[in-house]
Amino acid sequence: MRLGPGLLVTAAFIGPGTITTASVAGANFGFALIWTLLFSVIATILLQSMAARLGVATGQDLAQALRANIQTPLFKSLAIFLVISAIGVGSAAYEAGNLSGASMGLIGIFPNVNPQIWTPLIAFLSAGLLYSGKHKVVENALIVLVILMSLVFISTLIMASPSLGDILSGFTPSLPEGSITTVLALVGTTIVPYNLFLHSGVLAAKYDSKSDLQKVIKQTNVDTGLSITLGGVITLAILSTASVAFYGTNAGQISAANMAVQLEPLLGDAAHYFFAIGLFAAGLTSAITAPLAGAYAVCGMLGWSNDMASTRFKSVAIIILLFGAAVASLGLDPVAVIIFAQAANGLLLPVITIYLVWLVNQKSVMGKFTNSFILNLVTLPVLMLIFGLSSYKLIGLIF
Repeated sequence: MRLGPGLLVTAAFIGPGTITTASVAGANFGFALIWTLLFSVIATILLQSMAARLGVATGQDLAQALRANIQTPLFKSLAIFLVISAIGVGSAAYEAGNLSGASMGLIGIFPNVNPQIWTPLIAFLSAGLLYSGKHKVVENALIVLVILMSLVFISTLIMASPSLGDILSGFTPSLPEGSITTVLALVGTTIVPYNLFLHSGVLAAKYDSKSDLQKVIKQTNVDTGLSITLGGVITLAILSTASVAFYGTNAGQISAANMAVQLEPLLGDAAHYFFAIGLFAAGLTSAITAPLAGAYAVCGMLGWSNDMASTRFKSVAIIILLFGAAVASLGLDPVAVIIFAQAANGLLLPVITIYLVWLVNQKSVMGKFTNSFILNLVTLPVLMLIFGLSSYKLIGLIF
C-alpha cells in the first residue's frame, strides 16, 4: 500500500524539539532511555489510529467531532477555549522554533550565505504550500522530506557505528539518576496533541461515505503503524548517534543548533552536513504541519469549514505561520506565549485523550467501528502515563 497520511504525523513530531530531546537523552544517559521511546511509539500508534479511524468513520476531524458531541454548554465552551489555546496558540508559539531549526540546518549547509535570508525564505515556501489548499501537494512535499530525514539520520547512525548490544540493552526499563525530566520530554515530543487533530482532519477530508470504510480503516492502521514506527526509528538514530558521540565525554550543552557541528570531530565533515540537512528537513516539515494542525483545530472548534482550500482555513494557517516567522526573524521572545501554550497543553492532553477514547467507543458516533474491549484495556496504561505527564508539566510550570 502507499503510505501517506500517517507520514504527516511523522513529519509533525520529528522537529527541532525532538532532535534536541533525543540528542540530550543520548548524550546524558547513553542508550538507557530507549525503552521510553519504544513505549512512546506504541502509545502514539494507539492514539493516532483512534483519531484516524474517527476521521474515516465519521467524516469529521477531532475538533468537529468534539463540537458536535459535547452537549453541555459549559463543557463545550471549555473545550473550545482549551483547544484553541493549546493547539492554535501553541502551534503559533512553537512555529518559531520550527522555522529557526530549519534555518539552522541551512546555515550549517551554507555557512558563507547571509543567515538572515533563510527564515523568511522558509516561511515563504511553507506559506506557498499551505496557501495552495491542495492536500496532495502538501502531502507529497512532506513525504519527500520525511524520506530525506530518514535517509540522513539513519546514514549518520551507520557512520557512528554503535554496538547492537548497547542498543538492545536500552530496551530494558531503567531510570538513571536525574533522567525523569528527559524521560517525560521524550514522551512529550512523541505523543503530540495537535497530531490527533491533524491526522483525523486529513483523513476526514480524504474519504467519504462512498468509500469502503472497512478496507480504508485497515489500510489506515497499517499506514499509521508503519509511519510512526519510522518516526521512532529516526528518533532512535538521533539518540544513538548522540550516545556514541557524546556520552561520558562532558560535551557540554547539546541542542539541535550545535549537534551538527559537535559531531564533526568524531564523524568528519560528512556527518556535519548530513545532520544539518536532517535538521533542515525536520524544521521544514514541522513548519508546514504545525499551521495545518492549528487550522484544523481552530476551524473545527469554531464550526468553520475544514477544507484546506477555504479562505478561513488558509487564513488561520497563514496567521500561525506569520507569527512564528516574526518571532524567528525579529528575535522576539516567545517565552510567555510558550508557557501559556504549555499550560494549556498540560490541561488539554488528558482531557482530549479521554474524549477521544469516549468518542471511539460510542456506536452513535462510530457505528460498527468502535473500540474493542482489548484495545480499551491496552489503552489504560497510556492514559495513566498521559495524566502523569500532564500533572508533572503543570506542576513544573506553576512551581
